Amino acid sequence: MPKEPKIKKIKDTDYLAISTRIRGMENTLMSRDKMEQLLETQSDEEVSRILQEYGYPAFSLADPEELDEAFSNVRRNIWKDLEQSLPDPRYLDVFRMKYDYHNVKAVLKAEAMHTSPDSMLSDLGRFPAETIKRYVTSRGAEGQVSPILAEATREARQVLESTRDPQLCDMVLDRARFREELQVAEGTGSRFLQGYVRDCIDAANLQTLVRCLRVRKSKEFLAQALIEGGDISTDVLLHVEGRDGRALATIYQTPGFKAAAEASSVKGFEKSCDDAVTSYLANSQLIPFGEAPVINYIAALETEFTNLRIILLGRKAGLTPMEIRDHLRNSYV
Repeated sequence: MPKEPKIKKIKDTDYLAISTRIRGMENTLMSRDKMEQLLETQSDEEVSRILQEYGYPAFSLADPEELDEAFSNVRRNIWKDLEQSLPDPRYLDVFRMKYDYHNVKAVLKAEAMHTSPDSMLSDLGRFPAETIKRYVTSRGAEGQVSPILAEATREARQVLESTRDPQLCDMVLDRARFREELQVAEGTGSRFLQGYVRDCIDAANLQTLVRCLRVRKSKEFLAQALIEGGDISTDVLLHVEGRDGRALATIYQTPGFKAAAEASSVKGFEKSCDDAVTSYLANSQLIPFGEAPVINYIAALETEFTNLRIILLGRKAGLTPMEIRDHLRNSYV
């Protein structure tokens, strides 16, 4: 029986070349000062000029679908470029997974409503959107997806068919998505990536907990909604008493999450949760090479897309710069 080939262990020094490239690519990320310029200008032409200066294609600022398509194209091109240079492409897979799970949600809900999911599907995942669609609609007879995604699809379908509750369906898929993200992160051996995913889980759980406390959901519902794998045990979260930030702040002790917990009863709470994750990334700014600069760049790019969407949709809705500014996420650049 032939021996299985040994998997080469990736060292930090294998990232020397791409780390140098990433540092250069970081210079193309939009600074907060440039975001402020977008906020303050009255001219749509000036907004379009600034966006194109930073590599975004021309699109109608009044059309949210064109906006999303433009951002998707930029994201797709950058990911394709990175994928060809990464010693381990699984680092990128962690950021792609949410689109696979989004596509499953879209197809399942479209089936239940007897409509087409095509306008809601994204080709940014690990699997082509058409593959996901075939897999879901054929009940696993066609198409190939990851084992965790396959299991979650079956469970989510059963939940949706038995309860007709899309929220419960989403919870099944969200739990599976984070479980797979953590599994892949652990498979890479990167402690930094594992820490990032665990922080994302903690942020998601904090938001879920606060929402459930606000509307007095049962502990049984909360137990279904919470996600395993974060630094804060779900058992601890299930026994939180009180509906203000004081009880939560005794559990979430790191500075970023403590601030988010204390802000749980005020406007901007979800922004505080996102900023807590960003603070984890900012702590690694002094790491010269390895996978950390790559992961930081991908996450910072996602924050840029989020902030630009907030700015552009806020302008379209007639919000003031101050109103929009309150929603902008922090970035480490």
